[in-house]
Amino acid sequence: MISTDPQLIKNIVSNGERLDGRGMYDYRKITIEKGAVATADGSARVKLGNTEVICGVKFSVGEPFSDTPDEGVLMVAAEFVPLASPEFESGPPGEEAVEASRVVDRAIRESKVIDFKKLCITPGEKVWMVFVDIDVLDNDGNLIDAASLAAIAALFDAKLPGLKEDGKIDYDNKSDQGLQINGIPLSTTFAKVGDSIIADPDLSEAEAVDARLTVGTFDKDGDVLLCSMQKGGSVGLTVEELEKIIDLAISKGKELRKMVANA
Repeated sequence: MISTDPQLIKNIVSNGERLDGRGMYDYRKITIEKGAVATADGSARVKLGNTEVICGVKFSVGEPFSDTPDEGVLMVAAEFVPLASPEFESGPPGEEAVEASRVVDRAIRESKVIDFKKLCITPGEKVWMVFVDIDVLDNDGNLIDAASLAAIAALFDAKLPGLKEDGKIDYDNKSDQGLQINGIPLSTTFAKVGDSIIADPDLSEAEAVDARLTVGTFDKDGDVLLCSMQKGGSVGLTVEELEKIIDLAISKGKELRKMVANA
């Protein structure tokens, strides 16, 4: 990177340009690799520019929550390890990791593209528990979108393990049954820098961001619907800016979904 000086970034963006030459609403190059971890029940590695994230899915059998006795359980966790950035520290997940996991979880859960009732084994007693673990390998900004892509790609890659007669998991005999996912929920992040809106802010641009909005969208019967939002930054957004970001989220979400489908 040439510089991370926030004022330089603001000056460049105010002229309708970006430091890396991208258009204002362009994403960096994205690569999606399914099956990146052989020991996981499902996995994917995603590169978004120089940001790199890996996600693994594991299934286990457990008790359902008391308020949803006939539904499976989804749990998303993110870990920002020190090797990915000098700003990340070892120990319990920091605020950024907690936010990323919650935003990814919310888009998947609120889109309702997974029928959790079909993950019930015995109502009130046994259900499939789906653990989605996200690890950041290299941080060059916009970790939420990279994590979102990796999580949904890993879920599509996942296969349920077999069950023994006693109800325990038979890890030696994986089934060919995948999760029934009726859509692709994804998060797309946009940043307000001065009076301009940009997509997919990288690490150098993040220092100049006044406000950030992540919008979750999913596809259903040919339509694109909203399922989540997460606001960041200390500056507000006007109604016009909010409407513009939602329109961009819909169009960019379509582009990213094609990448996931083709992975």
